[in-house]
Amino acid sequence: MEFTREIYWNVGHGAATLVPMYLLVIIALAVLVYGFRQRMAVYRQGLPLDRTDQLGERVVAMLKNVLLQTKVTRVLWPGLLHGLFFWGFFLLLIGTTLIVIQADFTDLLFDIKFLTGTFYKIFSIVLDLAGLVAIVMLGGLLFRRYVLKPEGLITKPDDAIMHGLMLTILITGFVIEGARMAVTEMGTPLAPWSPVGMAFAGLLSGAGEETLLTIHKLTWWFHLLLVMVFIGLIPFTKFRHILTTSANYLFADRGPKGKLVSLDLENEASETFGATSLKELTWKDIFDADACTLCKRCQDRCPAYATGKPLSPMTVVNQIGEAAFTAPDSQLIELIGRDVLWSCTTCRACQEICPAAIEHVGKIVELRRSMVLMEGEFPGDEVMAAMEATEVNGNPLGIGYASRGDWAEGLGVKTVGEDGDVDILYFVGCYASFDKRNIAVARSFIKLCQAAGVRVGILGKEEKCCGEPMRKMGNEYLYQTLATEMVELINGSGVKKVVTTCPHCYNTLAKDYRDMGLEVEVETYTVFLQGLLNAGRLKIEAQGLTCTYHDSCYLGRHNDIYDPPRALIQAAGGTIVEMTKNRAEAFCCSAGGGRIMAEEKLGERINIRRVQMATATGVGVLVSNCPFCLTMFEDGVKGAGVEESLRPRDIAEILAERIAK
Repeated sequence: MEFTREIYWNVGHGAATLVPMYLLVIIALAVLVYGFRQRMAVYRQGLPLDRTDQLGERVVAMLKNVLLQTKVTRVLWPGLLHGLFFWGFFLLLIGTTLIVIQADFTDLLFDIKFLTGTFYKIFSIVLDLAGLVAIVMLGGLLFRRYVLKPEGLITKPDDAIMHGLMLTILITGFVIEGARMAVTEMGTPLAPWSPVGMAFAGLLSGAGEETLLTIHKLTWWFHLLLVMVFIGLIPFTKFRHILTTSANYLFADRGPKGKLVSLDLENEASETFGATSLKELTWKDIFDADACTLCKRCQDRCPAYATGKPLSPMTVVNQIGEAAFTAPDSQLIELIGRDVLWSCTTCRACQEICPAAIEHVGKIVELRRSMVLMEGEFPGDEVMAAMEATEVNGNPLGIGYASRGDWAEGLGVKTVGEDGDVDILYFVGCYASFDKRNIAVARSFIKLCQAAGVRVGILGKEEKCCGEPMRKMGNEYLYQTLATEMVELINGSGVKKVVTTCPHCYNTLAKDYRDMGLEVEVETYTVFLQGLLNAGRLKIEAQGLTCTYHDSCYLGRHNDIYDPPRALIQAAGGTIVEMTKNRAEAFCCSAGGGRIMAEEKLGERINIRRVQMATATGVGVLVSNCPFCLTMFEDGVKGAGVEESLRPRDIAEILAERIAK
């Protein structure tokens, strides 16, 4: 026998079938287009933003994330359920497309059939199994949503409607196949190649042929109608993310990762800075809400939310979207809430885990900019005092700028103004310059460089804060003032490379300062020291050390630097016992986003929560790579009452103690 089947079996392939069928298709697609055109008009309320550069790379990234479900499956459950459901449904879509191509084009116009023989058998079993997987996975997702009911998972009526539609579409598809097979294929060599259809045929086999023909035809039209209803409903339900999330992969920020938009503060035509209303955000900020699947991964990863702060990144994104569609004149700061906006540590955990490529942090910073630049508002008097101290002394600690280089006394380190013949310029940062605990880190770094024969210069009293905490807190004016001065100073020093022991300084100099004209290479000290070790210039004696390691947000998630610090610890003889939340999922220390300048007044203290995670490993040393983290951990061990059992250290300190004699 020929391995194939009649595609329009029992329903006919004439005008009586094709005309109403394609009329339904046209209506469904028209409703789909109309719905999205209405939504596009709302997106346009936002400012223009070019997200079509590097188009080839964008398309490749979109296809990778859509077809491979790369971002979705990073969380095993329910990511794998969703991924398998997608792949099953996608294969069914391909199969349906092939059927239409043969039946209504190649066979109809050219008498060419390709769904025959071995190809048809493979086609048949693949689609059968794909449909079965889709049903099982959809059942798992429904069980999770309606039975397990994870905390924080938002369920709306359209979830039930669309899930119900999809499940009914899948089941009616097998009913159609089962009725057809019960009449035409049962007992033939072709039947086993449709195992699920054969099972349905077995269930229907007790009915007579006339009944089966009626069931088949009615279910066929009902199935078609359901598919068209599903397509038409997409723009009007959460399931718009089928298209909007896919598009968001195309429109994703291409980097540098986490870099903020620089404001043109000298633009006399600008009446406002930052954002208070929708028209001051970009179209992408509004579009993000339509791409959101309400999966709550961002909320689950947010350290502020986890410690009782009012911030939920998911809620912020969707409040902006709801305002765009229902109350476009809303004052967003009032709508979202000041405590919500000030709670963010800009740790980027939300964006890193988001399966829809949504950009949370930039929205929050834009709203903060408005509060600071337009209203002169800060989260507390202590932050205002730190800003004023930075304006006067160039650092938020309020210590006189003349003593900024005193930390290097006795080390033989000169400023580049005294001697510009150096291998690197060490941009020290405020905490390593003035904070006693972090001065030890700076001195350790110098000793390591000297042991490797690296000539180091500093800016001394001419160095000022890089401006990163001020910028993330919303004070773009103070940031740009500091950045302009530092860029001019560094470019004029003649140095070829800048190295810093602060991830916040590194991220700012390496990315944000490019907008201000910085030309030299910038490297973080962990990568720099690893290079010296690999080149044989730095000799370290390995000594036993069992520790846990904290991935700082601005070295890890903001810059994807995870392995070099671990390699340094291991080179020093360290054995790392990882915390449950590590690498891209590491829990913030609480100091980012300018929060290093602010008191933590709401909920549980984030640094204590992180110290407790370190304590749970059972080791006695918590190693970090960031002065902000070290400061917060020194405070956190006191707050958690574990001063005797856990000691915070910096990588540079550990290496300096092991310099080969």
